[in-house]
Amino acid sequence: MSNRPAATTPPTSADVARLAGVSRATVSFVLNDTAGGRVGEQTRQRVRAAAAELGYVPHAAARSLRAGRTGVVLLAGSAAPIGPLFSEFYRELQGALRRHGYTSVLYGPSPGEGDEPARAWAELRPAAVLCMEPVLTPAGVDLLHRSGTRAVFSMSTAPVAGAHALIIDQPEVGTVAGAHLLAAGRRRLGVVIPADPELDQFSGPRLAGVRAAAASAGTGPVETLSLDYTEASGAAAAARCRELGLDGVFCYNDEYAMLLQRSLQDLGVDVPRQVALVGADDLLLGRLLRPRLSTVGMTLLSGETLATLIDQAIADPTAPPGTQNLLTLRLITRDSS
Repeated sequence: MSNRPAATTPPTSADVARLAGVSRATVSFVLNDTAGGRVGEQTRQRVRAAAAELGYVPHAAARSLRAGRTGVVLLAGSAAPIGPLFSEFYRELQGALRRHGYTSVLYGPSPGEGDEPARAWAELRPAAVLCMEPVLTPAGVDLLHRSGTRAVFSMSTAPVAGAHALIIDQPEVGTVAGAHLLAAGRRRLGVVIPADPELDQFSGPRLAGVRAAAASAGTGPVETLSLDYTEASGAAAAARCRELGLDGVFCYNDEYAMLLQRSLQDLGVDVPRQVALVGADDLLLGRLLRPRLSTVGMTLLSGETLATLIDQAIADPTAPPGTQNLLTLRLITRDSS
């Protein structure tokens, strides 16, 4: 008689133990990597072969009950386009969390206001939550902690009460770009404001940073150029730039900068002689553009470093929330400014 269970019945650790000729405790040790030196290599191989033959995988919920918490780290997504910089950041973080023994779940944009998004996340009983503002609120942090989440991290321009803060200094992005344009002798500054309202949480603080730099230099008002990510909108923004007599523009990021640069060139405006441009993110395409694009380069905290911080916060949920800069900024001067 076969040791295999019926085809419609999910295999259990007991089935693996029978097929491998070992105890269920040994199966648990081997498949959860907690055996240490107590299980020989031949036995390990026999257990893994039996699990593979039966198609058995450990039950995450059962493992969580034994551990007293889940191994899930929830990465709350943003409705705003995050771009290649943060896409690579999330990819690196997910790999690092996996090496630390956690399962990362990328949760899509959360509807609702107040603590509603946090309530939806709490239903998954994550060990930790990493969220970008403005979705996370102090009430949401409190709800997550009361539901059993051991660590909450906010990626924001300012700390959120009760959460570990990963500070994204958006105003400083604008300040760095504005200071560079002013140092290059530009006095009629403009700032591109993407028409996508989901980007307001980034574009507003960056505009404030350019205005702060201009105020420190005692120059005139900083103009805004609304720009949708289309050729028609680029042409309209370029025409407005020329009409206003702007001689330096911070373009929000490299993608919008490339669109505006091409549109200005189509109007016969010389970049950088007549208008200097600065982007942000240091994309490869900006380096291939002619003239090559000046940009605010951003280096994010490494995925391994952040995964270690998350692991430590989960291990000690009573530790007071910490603050860490998520971004390191540097101005990269090229031909466009």
